[in-house]
Amino acid sequence: MGEQDVGVLATSIADFNSVFIRLPLQGQLSFSSLSVLHTLSRRGPSRLSDLVESEQIKQPALTAATAKLEREGLVARSPDPVDRRAVLISLTPEGAAIVAERRAGRVERLEQLVARLQPTERAQLLSIAPVLDEVVRLSQLTPTTND
Repeated sequence: MGEQDVGVLATSIADFNSVFIRLPLQGQLSFSSLSVLHTLSRRGPSRLSDLVESEQIKQPALTAATAKLEREGLVARSPDPVDRRAVLISLTPEGAAIVAERRAGRVERLEQLVARLQPTERAQLLSIAPVLDEVVRLSQLTPTTND
């Protein structure tokens, strides 16, 4: 696969993501706050420093976002059992419900779009999921550089 092919793939993925992630906002929650909720739902309780890395926002902004989420009852703070000086952020049942509702909305929207594809296109699309999962797994193992 050449650089041009990868560029086309990157554009396709970016375009798909812009369609897929655009759901009505949940109340007054920002995109960053929703992203934190989704990350916690996938990873489980996390340190603030880990969330700074995964969410790619600065610590003060993330601290403010998690404080707002905590005030709204969507996340909770608890001492890290490994290092009592650190704090773990975790989803509350209310936060988990928002994530589940948004996922259900995405699944419903994707079902509507996929239903409009030809049967062979649907099969192709469904067959790519394991490959995308592998790309995600590899990204977590190998640091990338921005040359």
